[in-house]
Amino acid sequence: MADILQEFTIKAPRERVFEAMATPQGLDRWWTKSATGEAKQNAEYALSFGPDYDWRGKVTRYVPGSAFELQITQAHPDWMNTRVGCNLESESETVTRVRFYHTGWPADNEHWRVSCYCWAMYLRVLRRYLEHGEFVPYQKRLEV
Repeated sequence: MADILQEFTIKAPRERVFEAMATPQGLDRWWTKSATGEAKQNAEYALSFGPDYDWRGKVTRYVPGSAFELQITQAHPDWMNTRVGCNLESESETVTRVRFYHTGWPADNEHWRVSCYCWAMYLRVLRRYLEHGEFVPYQKRLEV
């Protein structure tokens, strides 16, 4: 199986980073077009990325301020049952180390390679949002 791993720091308190990565409202600021669900263990999230891309995930790890994970339950076949998540550590009161992962890919195929690139771009939008308050409209997120 292939995995996607990213590690980086964000100049923001760990609680703010967690909110952006673990709540539907936070995900809408940098990843999804719209997301719904309750931020808690075993909750179901609806993840919309536009027409024909209404996906779903189940929260399989929820440790406030520290860890979050979604198991993808409805999506493109390559994403099915993969896990998207993060572990967060404070480096100081205002800097957070993010260990992001998207694990369980069936193969290192073209979709996996494109997703490696897309995750890096989306995580850059996350960082810019938390560090500088920038909001990039959904349709332009892979262009910045």
